[in-house]
Amino acid sequence: MNLPEGFIESLSQGSGAPLFAGLPEALSLDPVVSVRIDPGKTPRGGWADDARAVPWAETSGRYLPSRPAFIFDPLMHQGAYYVQDASSMFLGHAVRHITEGHSGPVAYLDACAAPGGKTGAAIDALLPGSVVWANEYVPQRAAVLRENLAKKGYPLTIVTTGDTARFAALPASFDIIAADVPCSGEGMMRKDAEAVAQWSPALVAQCAELQRSILQNMWPALRPGGFLIYSTCTFNRRENEDNVRWLIETCNAEPVEIPVNHAWGIAPALDSDMHACRFIPGRTEGEGLFLAVLRKPGDEAFTTQPSADKSGGKSARKERRGSKPAPVPAEAQSWLMPGCGATLTLDGDRIMAVFPQSVAGTHPSLEVGTVKGRDAIPSQQLAFSRIYRRGAFPEVEVDRMSALMYLRGEAPQLPSGTPRGHILLTYRDLPLGFVKNIGNRCNNLYPRPWRILSALPSPLPSLPHI
Repeated sequence: MNLPEGFIESLSQGSGAPLFAGLPEALSLDPVVSVRIDPGKTPRGGWADDARAVPWAETSGRYLPSRPAFIFDPLMHQGAYYVQDASSMFLGHAVRHITEGHSGPVAYLDACAAPGGKTGAAIDALLPGSVVWANEYVPQRAAVLRENLAKKGYPLTIVTTGDTARFAALPASFDIIAADVPCSGEGMMRKDAEAVAQWSPALVAQCAELQRSILQNMWPALRPGGFLIYSTCTFNRRENEDNVRWLIETCNAEPVEIPVNHAWGIAPALDSDMHACRFIPGRTEGEGLFLAVLRKPGDEAFTTQPSADKSGGKSARKERRGSKPAPVPAEAQSWLMPGCGATLTLDGDRIMAVFPQSVAGTHPSLEVGTVKGRDAIPSQQLAFSRIYRRGAFPEVEVDRMSALMYLRGEAPQLPSGTPRGHILLTYRDLPLGFVKNIGNRCNNLYPRPWRILSALPSPLPSLPHI
């Protein structure tokens, strides 16, 4: 790898030089491969117990000896695990620390959320009932975010697309805000050739300015006593310590120390008087990451739960004037877990489960199906969701090849005696998706944008040994 000369020079200057001494050599090595297991989606047969644990994510993070062809593992598509850099999993550790001792749910915002890996790690660390708002500026990336969070299956999520400036108008709305801001990407250079090609001092300066504008937008939306988690995947001081210090000096932000084990190899901030964690390849097994936690002065955060709407949990969308809400198909209620708290409504032809919790007047909602004529069609989001009631539809267990054919959009062969109507396919006893059995054939209901485009090799490659 031919690293930019200016990049190397920037790391060899100042107090950080000893920390980065071995970085060029480390960036010439192959990156490590790691996954984060979803604790709520254990497949039949369980996981292998010989994969090495990620030390700061022992219960869920696993290192793999090599990179398999993940796309040909149905479990990945089912959300049973997420392919994630080990360093990024540290966010879950930070969330657990700052919520320790608090017994109730919180309002959590991921301001720059795509593709959703860090949001998923936060969900695993938060108490049930927490409302998670995930925002992404780029529409194409927001689509990926929606897909990944749908596969995660946590229902109390709000996904939006837009500039972070919108949150400046939502004062004191969130207990925790994660700002994994756009950056120059120095920490991803050994995985992303574009990060090497695009690096320049001008890009670093441009990113630092953008990051401060995002912080300015986020700070008003944080409740007094709340926590902001600031992170980048870059090494330089300008995008990291300088921005943290700016927030301390301009907003009276209070640095928070996150406990780490010395054996983990995590480096401290370049400034001795600042609490921050630096992940540097060669010192830690993972890519580059900078993370700092700052607390907003005050005591309001964590004292109230996300508000409940006394009107019965209507969504924040405006009803059409003069229109009478169409009735929700009666059978749709039987699709949901009893006591899940959702109210079913129709939004056009979409059957929405709307939850009473709200943040800034916005309610989490989940598409559980659609209406087509007299037919109520269950959605893929329902299949993956934690509020889906197993047994609501007949189930057919499929093998790996059949599962992959289904994920490609093909119609699987159902066993004789399978009842007509909507059928839930499962793989290793986890929901895979719906088909409609019409007797002589079945219709594949897996969303087209999510389908595998690659041809299936023969034989199939080995599965990840997690």
